[in-house]
Amino acid sequence: MKIKNKTLLITGGTGSFGTAVLNRFLHTDHFKEIRIFSRDEKKQDDMRNFYRNDKIKYYIGDVRDYTSVEPATRGVDYVFHAAALKQVPSCEFFPMQAVKTNVEGTQNVVRAASSNGVKKVICLSTDKAAYPINAMGISKAMMEKVAVAESRNLKNTVVCLTRYGNVMASRGSVIPLFLDQIEKGQEITITDPTMTRFLMSLDEAVELVLFAFEHGNPGDLFVNKAPSSTIGDLARAVLDLKNADNAIRIIGTRHGEKLYETLCTREEMIKAEDMGDFYRIPADNRDLNYAQYFSEGSEILPELVDYNSHNTKREDVEGVKKLLKNLELFN
Repeated sequence: MKIKNKTLLITGGTGSFGTAVLNRFLHTDHFKEIRIFSRDEKKQDDMRNFYRNDKIKYYIGDVRDYTSVEPATRGVDYVFHAAALKQVPSCEFFPMQAVKTNVEGTQNVVRAASSNGVKKVICLSTDKAAYPINAMGISKAMMEKVAVAESRNLKNTVVCLTRYGNVMASRGSVIPLFLDQIEKGQEITITDPTMTRFLMSLDEAVELVLFAFEHGNPGDLFVNKAPSSTIGDLARAVLDLKNADNAIRIIGTRHGEKLYETLCTREEMIKAEDMGDFYRIPADNRDLNYAQYFSEGSEILPELVDYNSHNTKREDVEGVKKLLKNLELFN
């Protein structure tokens, strides 16, 4: 990155992604100050005691509250917006809470950033925003629409997005659950052994954000290409690496779960630009000429398919084990 001695704000900075970004930049000269914005004072205090670094500044606030977001963006050059409600079940039971944080919160972050002259805002999205079937995915899909719509009206602030699949070993993901079950001598519970998920590390998630920082134009959505595996193979790989023989029990697909993840919809693949390890999906640049939405069609669409965890490169058990060995949990 060509960035040097700038100020970075990370919303949701005490989470897995925020911590990974912090670790990536803390001991570089890219940023002279890194601001951690979140609503959890306990996690901030834990982080403060762990790092003991004057380069990190802590801001208590909630993205739902514009008056707490706006001061945090003053003097900031770049924003990494990771604050979100991410758990499918909680969003399903409290969908308006997902709307307030994921949708309205994103608008607050973008507008606060724009009012204070922030150069670039990167908003984190999820595969669940593509063909959404649950409240969390729907709220993230709306978050993407809000970010793109806001980007059209900004002159000095670039807003773009990254969309990622499951991040291996992140908080709330299945690998820590498997390890906990192994340690307690319990059965390994999996929903559907044929279900596929992308395999992406936290470092790769950070690389995706850095790529967006470097190459993002207003409204761009970036997706990284990643291998996948079945949940059954993932469970067997974890058991093998831990030399464990816990039984595997199939509990069935949970409400709101998909058989496979989609990172780029078929419609997005029409305009996707292949950039090697990434896809760049430019913003829809049609204006309010409604004929372009309803009267004009495309002959390309029927020939394309979406980019999902069923049709990407599929790793077997040995391939998954190689990827897992790079994680701190297995070292």
